[in-house]
Amino acid sequence: MKPTRRGFVAAWAASLAPCWDAARAAKAEPMRGIFIIMTTPYTESKQVDYEDLAKEVDFLERTGAHGMVWPQLGSEVWSLTKEERMKGMEVLAKAARGKRSALVLGVQGANRQEAIEYTERAEALEPAALIAIPPREAKSLEDVRDYYHAIATRTRRPVIVQTTGGARGLNIDAQFIASLVREHPHCGYVKEEAPPLMRRIRELLQMRPLIRRVYGGADAAALFYEMRVGADGNMPNAAYADVYAQIWDLFQAGQQRKALDLYSKTLLLTNLRQQIPGTPLYLMKKRGVFKNIVSRQQEIRLTSEEIEEIEFNFEMLKPYLRA
Repeated sequence: MKPTRRGFVAAWAASLAPCWDAARAAKAEPMRGIFIIMTTPYTESKQVDYEDLAKEVDFLERTGAHGMVWPQLGSEVWSLTKEERMKGMEVLAKAARGKRSALVLGVQGANRQEAIEYTERAEALEPAALIAIPPREAKSLEDVRDYYHAIATRTRRPVIVQTTGGARGLNIDAQFIASLVREHPHCGYVKEEAPPLMRRIRELLQMRPLIRRVYGGADAAALFYEMRVGADGNMPNAAYADVYAQIWDLFQAGQQRKALDLYSKTLLLTNLRQQIPGTPLYLMKKRGVFKNIVSRQQEIRLTSEEIEEIEFNFEMLKPYLRA
């Protein structure tokens, strides 16, 4: 029988698969590692599928993800109603109880008052931490400061300050964050995604110990660079969370070459996602987490050619899957 392209890739990847036990034995540190931005699942009628949302928690626990975050931009947060967000947080808090992966709840709103409501609900559910995108209705940095002040005064948990996704034209830079953290030390956790990315991450890292944790995002496109300069984690998508977790664990265990080899395999799918936007949802369904590939932000209709290309690129990750 003539070997297929897919069969060749699978055999090659399997021959390179390392043993992960040593990496997983590395000592874990609080609030460090791969914190997955959870995908929001929907029914065919585009209602939030809370059953699949709870299943996603179990899936991420099996993958070895260090944390899970919901709802953020990658969760289609601005497509969700207040009621959906409140219920989703309750579902996740219940599903995550007793799990090793840390639950981080998103409390961002368009303005200060909305953020207060989400913060108070999240605080009652006792997650590991909170995260907030800047306010979309802010007119100045003082509006942004007031917004984070309102969140910080309602919790003593770590508050992750995201630098992007809010009102345009406001630079949430290291100096601004440092001034916020001097008043609220538990806000010393930052998700940095704004350009120039690595310069901004380095500037935040130079402010340790005032700045406690620095995370990257942006689909983990700079994950390896971030780890090399000492960043504390990254917040990628859920579709192959187990692979990201292993990359992190290998790197922290001193096995940088193995980590780099595995990371290079994820970049094929990262690039493919730009060409085929439904790729992550397709993989979540393929892996048995979601029932479908429904999104509120776009209609996803994958062709047979697109599916074949996703499968081909995903094949080399299969030896590393845990769930």
